[in-house]
Amino acid sequence: MSISRIRRTTTATAVAALATVSLLLAGSGVASGATRAFSRFDDGSFETPKIAANSFQGFTAGQVIGPWRVAAGSVDLIGAGYWQAAEGDQSVDLSGSNAGTVTQTFTTTPGTTYSVTYSIAGNPNAGPVVKTGQALVDGQLFQDFTFDTTGKTLAAMGYVTRQFTFVATAASTTLAFRSTTNSNAGPVLDNVQVLPCTPCPTCG
Repeated sequence: MSISRIRRTTTATAVAALATVSLLLAGSGVASGATRAFSRFDDGSFETPKIAANSFQGFTAGQVIGPWRVAAGSVDLIGAGYWQAAEGDQSVDLSGSNAGTVTQTFTTTPGTTYSVTYSIAGNPNAGPVVKTGQALVDGQLFQDFTFDTTGKTLAAMGYVTRQFTFVATAASTTLAFRSTTNSNAGPVLDNVQVLPCTPCPTCG
């Protein structure tokens, strides 16, 4: 029997999601919908909050996933064991019920070059076969990405690593990843890393 992801919207799930967000915001002192600038880039493998094993939780625009914020649409945070993660236990499907965007704002040093690396796969449970998305810095498109799920399975997702660099222009920078796959099975993001080049061989 094939494994498929069935979306259910229940009052309990909605309440639990709102409670999680409220607790996170209360602990950080950030009002709902606000953008928080972290002192450093954090939790690139989406390990917070922990999702029950072999399950997922949907997040919509305005909600937070640890230091990340859902800026548009919806995404699914995937728990351990549901499918293979690139790093750690969890990952994010950038298309929840529709195409979504996640952002993180963190402090940077103007004039410094930063290297961004990330792992991309695709939700193989439903079409389209080729998943597409974009990486942006302060709203500017830096990289398009695609992933072909042909032959991929939940146990062997086939992650690939992408990389680009940017030069910070302000004391804080917002990194964003957005799906351009308007379905409920989109590109899967994991293992995002941002490091200053001082210099480093991957920074060209």
